[in-house]
Amino acid sequence: MGIMFRKIDKNYKENPNIKWNFTKFLVDRQGTVVVRFEPTGDMNWNDRFLHYYRCRAIWGMENGMERVDIAIIGTGPAGVSAAITAKVRNKSVLLIGSRELSEKMSKAHQILNYPGLPEVSGADLVAGYKKQLAGLGIEVTEKRVNAVYAMGDYFGIQASGEILEASTVILAAGIVMGKPFPGENELLGSGVSYCATCDAQFFRGKEVAVIGYGREAEQEADYLAEIVGKVHYFPMGKEEPQLSDAIEVVHERPKAITGTQTVSALETDAGSHPVDGVFILRDAIAPSQLVPGLATEENHVKVNLQMETNLPGLFACGDITGKPYQYIKAAGQGNVAALSAAEYLDKKKREI
Repeated sequence: MGIMFRKIDKNYKENPNIKWNFTKFLVDRQGTVVVRFEPTGDMNWNDRFLHYYRCRAIWGMENGMERVDIAIIGTGPAGVSAAITAKVRNKSVLLIGSRELSEKMSKAHQILNYPGLPEVSGADLVAGYKKQLAGLGIEVTEKRVNAVYAMGDYFGIQASGEILEASTVILAAGIVMGKPFPGENELLGSGVSYCATCDAQFFRGKEVAVIGYGREAEQEADYLAEIVGKVHYFPMGKEEPQLSDAIEVVHERPKAITGTQTVSALETDAGSHPVDGVFILRDAIAPSQLVPGLATEENHVKVNLQMETNLPGLFACGDITGKPYQYIKAAGQGNVAALSAAEYLDKKKREI
């Protein structure tokens, strides 16, 4: 198809004209075009977006949907700083992360370069964060974010099987260590999933593998076992997982995910396991996989000095934007990101 288009127009990928009958549009009940799918686009992302929109329709009808001004993903220094600043600027805030805020920070014995708090311990700094958040009435929503979709004038957030919406989003989830498995990116949306709650129904009666990185992964695996035919659990941690008796625990190291159009097997250091799907349940998802179309560089989000990304209304701050990985730098960037998001919202309001 690409060869045919290129003969007609060398710049067919950038050309906004409708590409014969291959360009598709998703239109809501009011006749508004929600999204446009090009034959030159990433089909995995197209499939994931359509799945999100179906979930949004069901979740919205059943539960109602309130859109906040600023959603902040991450509860480390960057996320907490952004939440505090956004609240002070009189914006409605959704802070998504852990109620314990930052395990990494809480374990820090001593922080020597935080202004005004010489030799403060990480645990004391976390306690101070919690007190300030509580004083401002900011609650932490404990959910695992699986995807963020730019929907035009707002963002759709898929989190732990629920659908959330925000006019702007600030990514402050920290850095994701490690590289994707071979085949992971290629088969994402075609058998590879990051959310058991979201996608379990697609594997009813089938055999799946779960690559689990913690307690939350174990809980999602237990849920999967109630829906699918068989679950093989591959623990990535050192501790023995606590799982349902229906789940087979496999102490092998995953190496690659194979398949042509869809997943066919999980390859490990000890052999091959034929499966219909692979659920990779990490503590965090790489930004390039979290947000379709987001510009990244070496697993970091590319931002300018205002913490703006290449997607209007989406901002990023903290370790996710690159080195140095410092608490004070993260907190400062969180402040800037929230101010930029507030300015973005105020500007849009004036344009109405």
